[in-house]
Order: sequence, then C-alpha cells, then structure tokens
Amino acid sequence: MRLLVVEDEARLASALQRGLQAEGFAVDVAGDGPSGLELARHGEYDAMILDVMLPGLSGYRVVRALRAEDRWLPVLMLSAKDGEYDQADGLDCGADDYLTKPFSYVVLLARLRALLRRGAPARPAVLEVGDLSLDPAQRAVTRGGAAVGLTAREFALLEYLMRRPGEVVSKTELLDHVWDASLDTAPNAVEVYVGYLRRKIGRERLETVRGAGYRLAP
Repeated sequence: MRLLVVEDEARLASALQRGLQAEGFAVDVAGDGPSGLELARHGEYDAMILDVMLPGLSGYRVVRALRAEDRWLPVLMLSAKDGEYDQADGLDCGADDYLTKPFSYVVLLARLRALLRRGAPARPAVLEVGDLSLDPAQRAVTRGGAAVGLTAREFALLEYLMRRPGEVVSKTELLDHVWDASLDTAPNAVEVYVGYLRRKIGRERLETVRGAGYRLAP
C-alpha cells in the first residue's frame, strides 16, 4: 500500500513516514499544499494523510480540488484545529476522516486501516444528477443553476433519491430512511411529499414505478 503524507511540520512528517514504513507502507511526503495536490493527482496512492494548515494551499482546498476532479483518494485529515465546526468543515469539504493533534498513533493506524478497507468509491461532497445539484453541507439545491427552496423533509427525500439515481426505491425504504421510525407516520406520507417534490424539481424527474416505488431519472 502506498500512502501520501502532506504535512509541513518536518519532525511530524518524518515521524509519520518512519512509523508507517515500519508498518509495511510505502510513504511519500510533501511539505506544502501545492506539491501535495500535484502528487495526489499524478501518483498511484491508496490513501492520503493531509494536514489542514499548509503553506500555499490549505488542506481544505486540496481535498476540494481533488473531489471537484472526481478523484476519490481516501483522505484522513490531521489538524490542531479541534473545534466541532473545524471538524465539520473538513468532513463536509470531502475528507473521509478527521483526527485532531495531538493524536494517538495507534488510533491513526486504526483509522487508516478502516479507510483502506473501504477503498475509494465515489463520495462526492455535492450530489449531481442531470441538472439537479444538492449540497448536503450547505443545505442547498439548484436545478439548472437556479435555487430550489425545499423544506427539511423534501430535502431529505431528494438527498436519499439522489444517492440512488436510476434505482427504484420502495415506499418502505423511504419511510425507513427519511422519516423518524419512532413517529406514527401516515401511510400516504411518501406519496404526499413526492407530489411536493415533483412540483419543485419537475414531474418528469421523479417517476412512479407501479407496485415498486419511485425512481429519480438521470
């Protein structure tokens, strides 16, 4: 397994490289954002350990650039910024995990192994199906570049369908994933909200598959 470590603190970068090599990984190191981004673009890496505060280009901007180019290299973000909003920003911009400094090396290895087990399937920070775009972090939806105003339930319904484009999704599955199981939800709730959603994104985009469920057309 080949790893990329992007860290401007030379002693930490060296310690990570030695420790990971001792675990059997091949490790390349970059000391700033631009060189880390170039290596990630052109190298064959299985995962990247990425600092946030980097010279030239922040870790946030590095991972955003990779995701915008449809590069799904697993990213474990490291940072001394331990606020809850800092961690949320890191994950929302496309990182797969976030670990605050100082950190346990044992925990870092465990999280790295978890990332490697998952591999690198597409995990876009912004969902796009045809001319529909949905940003879960910003709670924003656009159609053809124009903003679409949705309620919280409509947003949750559209997000679930956009994560399954072209697939038939049953009413039962939608109730399980979009509605609170602890509430007594009316059986026709899905039909009602599908109707609301159709009026906002276009009736042709959300198909009814008789006897099976609904499908978001690409």
